[in-house]
Amino acid sequence: MSEHFIKIAYQPYKWIIVIPAMVLNTLVMGLICIVTGAVFTPDKADAPAVIWARIFCAIALIRVRIQGRQNYDPLSSYVVVANHKSMVDIPVLHGFTGLTIKWVMKMELKKIPVFGTACNFLGCIYVNRSNGQAAVESIKTAKKRLSDKASVVFFAEGTRSRGNLLPFKKGAFIFAMNSGLPVLPITIKNSEHILPSDTIDIMPGTVDLIIHPPVHIPKCSKAELDKKIDQIHRTIAGAL
Repeated sequence: MSEHFIKIAYQPYKWIIVIPAMVLNTLVMGLICIVTGAVFTPDKADAPAVIWARIFCAIALIRVRIQGRQNYDPLSSYVVVANHKSMVDIPVLHGFTGLTIKWVMKMELKKIPVFGTACNFLGCIYVNRSNGQAAVESIKTAKKRLSDKASVVFFAEGTRSRGNLLPFKKGAFIFAMNSGLPVLPITIKNSEHILPSDTIDIMPGTVDLIIHPPVHIPKCSKAELDKKIDQIHRTIAGAL
């Protein structure tokens, strides 16, 4: 069956089922996240967030395949560094890695009704990307509130890439160095074909997560840190 035929056949399903169900899913599970985080802890609020992500993928007919499960322990903490080509990357990572995830998010997302509040109760880290020092302080403050099993996720390119993998920002790696947490590199493949950037032209398909061995970043010089960043960049790019 050709991709063109699948795209045409999927359109009525997308508009009648997928988009309304995703809005409802986000509202309901977002409210549950808020209540759970308020009554219990941010880590407890992760359970409804995982359910939200899995419902998202099930409704949209998105399949997730994972390679490298042997490379990490879902009950341990990591600084997750991944490439970013689509908004689909968020539910795919949150729903299927088994990690207790805290996202590093731009401050503007906090203003989205229900979603922004839910992410706050989930323990996500909001940063002001226009003010580098303020962003660093936000991450330092958040680090003190993280549990022993929480993993912090950075899309290290700083934005969605529209082509080749962009250079990595240093924030994730400085955070890893200062916190003592290992970096867990993850390559996300094919998500841009399911939901291209800047569109709602969602399609069914398969996303691959390639989870690479963790990388420890000791206290080191700027030159040594740059070498580690380049090594991790090459690891993620090599699996694309």
